[in-house]
Amino acid sequence: MNSFFIYEMEYTGSSFETDELEMLPFYDDYYSQYEQVYNECFYDMRKALDIEPYDFYSDIRQMNGKKENIFLLMEGETIIGSVGCFGAEIDDLIVNRKYHGRGYGKQLLIWAIGHIREYTGEPITLHVAEWNKRAVELYTHNGFVIKNKELISR
Repeated sequence: MNSFFIYEMEYTGSSFETDELEMLPFYDDYYSQYEQVYNECFYDMRKALDIEPYDFYSDIRQMNGKKENIFLLMEGETIIGSVGCFGAEIDDLIVNRKYHGRGYGKQLLIWAIGHIREYTGEPITLHVAEWNKRAVELYTHNGFVIKNKELISR
């Protein structure tokens, strides 16, 4: 049996002062590129934790009910990264591997916090696998604290 920890993290601060990113709402035309970037971002983790399918997205219909809350950061026609904002929850913050190490993850996180703060002062939550140490570090360095640690057994 495979088991791993998922952290529920929370942010209770306000928005950061920052340059505003130009984020686009998700459009169906970007799906195939989004699928590739998303699957590349999560493949290693899903494989290491034996969460099948390792490539999560395979059909745009899997995004029904989610698309309107997903925002893209673009360079021309190339997706740099993306983040989902669902009420007061941040989900699926991803950065295209070609753009890793340039601070885009932090910029997307700060943008998402500001976007959510436009609508609510409630605590902002997100979930992250303990395995994803870079993401955990990003979130803790930007004011998120671990509120709950859940053991997932598969």
